[in-house]
Amino acid sequence: MTGESESCFDGVDVGVLRDALTSWYREGHREFPWRETTDPYEILVSEVMSQQTQLGRVVDAWEAFLAHWPTAEALAAADRADVVAFWSSHSLGYNNRAKYLHEAATQITTEYGGEFPREPDELTDLMGVGPYTANAVASFAFNNGDAVVDTNVKRVLYRVFEAVRTADDPDYETGANALMPAGESRIWNNAIMELGGVACQKNPQCDETECPWREWCHAYKTGDFTAPDIPTQPAFDGSRRQFRGRIVRVLSAHDELPLDTLGHRIRVDYTPDGEHGREWLLDLLSDLSGEGLVQVGEENDEQVARLGTVSDD
Repeated sequence: MTGESESCFDGVDVGVLRDALTSWYREGHREFPWRETTDPYEILVSEVMSQQTQLGRVVDAWEAFLAHWPTAEALAAADRADVVAFWSSHSLGYNNRAKYLHEAATQITTEYGGEFPREPDELTDLMGVGPYTANAVASFAFNNGDAVVDTNVKRVLYRVFEAVRTADDPDYETGANALMPAGESRIWNNAIMELGGVACQKNPQCDETECPWREWCHAYKTGDFTAPDIPTQPAFDGSRRQFRGRIVRVLSAHDELPLDTLGHRIRVDYTPDGEHGREWLLDLLSDLSGEGLVQVGEENDEQVARLGTVSDD
């Protein structure tokens, strides 16, 4: 997608996308201890542990593991049976990962003089370290990796960019690397993985998390939140149902709202006289009014919407 890579972003300035995402990440993200370190050993342990375990559950296990074996040298000197027993007792998935981690620590100690290789290709020489894990360690420890492409990142790219969604065989890796600013793999990969894990989940939380890409997101505009790992349409099947739900949620938090205020709160590209403007909004409100959920009236010469039906009094 280079050359083609710009076209896969639906004409949106890549710099704008980058700034929006990294600002959102910096302003507030989940705090995990391995995000506060650049020690490649500590990062490798977190990556191996999190392969089939929810991140929230990994924190205690990661901290306990490092308390037992704080360095690659300490792990290499440990009895492998003890490492496997720890792994099993903390329900960290396949025990062979513990064996591989122990072997990788031994390689670091005996073959690399205690120094981790810095390049993704070199890191794959370590036992049990595949391309994904190697790139993650290079990114987060040395800030010299490529874009991480996991299921969450694929879901983000597929939902946000119509050109990716409609491609016969999307080249996620090339597209992801074209998005990533050069030399900033640490913050970028953390940010886009956070986006996929927090905002663009299987059940998306676009407004709740103030997703920074809503303004450009094809799925947000159309209500179609399918993705490679979500083959069927989720609960809000189509944009009308999705935006009707947003109207009810927004109005439930307010006594009433002027139409344009409501429009901007449920849709970032709302413009009063545009395609998704007052006429579009009134059409949705008419449906909800017919179901007795919403009423539209006037106050101070301005149309307002509120939950509930008009009283007969």
